[in-house]
Amino acid sequence: MELLEQCQIWNENNEYQKIIDAIEALSAAERTPELDSELARAYNNLAQPGDKELFEKAIEILSPHAEYFQGDHCWNFRMAYAYYYLDQEGPALRYFEQALQARPGDEDTCELIDDCRRRLALPRFEENFRERTEKAWNAFLQIEAELRSIMDEDREHRRGEELIGKCDEALHLAFGNICFEMGFNGQKHELILSPEGDRVKLFELVYFQRHVPAAVLENWNVLVGRQPSRGFGLRSDDWEISGEDVRVWTEKLGDNSAGLTLYCEKLLPLLQKEENRAWWMLATLTDQILGEIPHMRIVDDFDVLESPREEPSILLSQLPEKLAELGFDLSTDPQAYLDSYISYQMQPDEDPEADWRMDVIAGSTCCPPLLNEYFSGESRAMDELHRDGTAAGFLCYPLDSFAGEDRSQKIFDFRDALESALMEKAGENACALLGGATGIYCGYVDFIAWDLPMVLNAAQEFLKSAELGWAGFHVFRRDVGTVTLVSRESGDQAD
Repeated sequence: MELLEQCQIWNENNEYQKIIDAIEALSAAERTPELDSELARAYNNLAQPGDKELFEKAIEILSPHAEYFQGDHCWNFRMAYAYYYLDQEGPALRYFEQALQARPGDEDTCELIDDCRRRLALPRFEENFRERTEKAWNAFLQIEAELRSIMDEDREHRRGEELIGKCDEALHLAFGNICFEMGFNGQKHELILSPEGDRVKLFELVYFQRHVPAAVLENWNVLVGRQPSRGFGLRSDDWEISGEDVRVWTEKLGDNSAGLTLYCEKLLPLLQKEENRAWWMLATLTDQILGEIPHMRIVDDFDVLESPREEPSILLSQLPEKLAELGFDLSTDPQAYLDSYISYQMQPDEDPEADWRMDVIAGSTCCPPLLNEYFSGESRAMDELHRDGTAAGFLCYPLDSFAGEDRSQKIFDFRDALESALMEKAGENACALLGGATGIYCGYVDFIAWDLPMVLNAAQEFLKSAELGWAGFHVFRRDVGTVTLVSRESGDQAD
């Protein structure tokens, strides 16, 4: 009997460990994609809700075979199943939908798709980001003395992996994905949290930094964003570069943005063999010389050349002075960067049945990526937030009750009052306001929620006293439903 057939018999008899033992005893050459798929199914079936490592193992086994199993029901269902029980309903939904395409009408898949959409429409986290933040800092506080001891004693940097592993374990209590660095500035140890150029992630990191315990700050500086370091050099395996090795051409793209074009002769062999790694080294070096927050604020276009331009250039080490001459703000304050808003205008869709926000005439936001993904039907940022116990969305309400010559002012005043109520009742500990918009039919208030129930309770309390026919909450996802907060017609309200 072939092993694949035997695995299917073991699966029918709930003998999942036998499947795991048999397949993992094979050499890599003997492992086929079909056997790996059975192995992943065994891990999924062996796991109980909460067995995070087993579900993650299933995803790790299945992921390399994505192309081989393209359009396959079982592979997509098994990927979705693992994500579903990891409480990552965003990717789970996408894989369940692909599984349904391969097997139209499958009842189990349809039920799980509906459940994913319900969970995404009104996220109910086992631990929200506010709670996860507190838990992570408490864990860090328990190990911070040990971390300092390792850093002080490890002069030859032989315990770097151990050091990062211990810190990573604590930070992962708050974050699904986290990039950080550790160091010592001569007076205090430093923990540097990097958003890796992601403005949405930056909101989480700033919140996390703001809640660092005082006891941690006695011995640590907790910083968000790589800090400027003029003499910094970067080494990756056998490749080493500094700001003196890179030539830069700058272009002012607008009042607040610039384009950078880089050329590094030392990295040309790497650029040809491992292009992504070469780009990463140059982007990281730019972060360190310019500072990560100024890099995010200023640089809208970043390119790497295989041959130099003829026009005059500067060294990367001279970039801060050059950008300062051009009038750019080099502040490393992440909160100041997040507090910068942009205004936008849209051509509104006059169809009253169109998706939320399609009727928008004008608005403002301090988090463009969330709006951009919403309008394009994408959800990468929302999936990352959801993984961390964070929700992002908007309150929506009708504008038909606002009338008179000063209608526009009344609409703005109402939105201001709603935002003030959220800050008064829920506060910065529960949410961050992102802006808002006015449409033909509806008004919108945008926010990120560290504790969604607190925010929705505050919103509902305010909206119940307003003269509105209805009001709702909708996450920044196009493919899920809306949560009713107030409905004068039916009297239904969210609990």
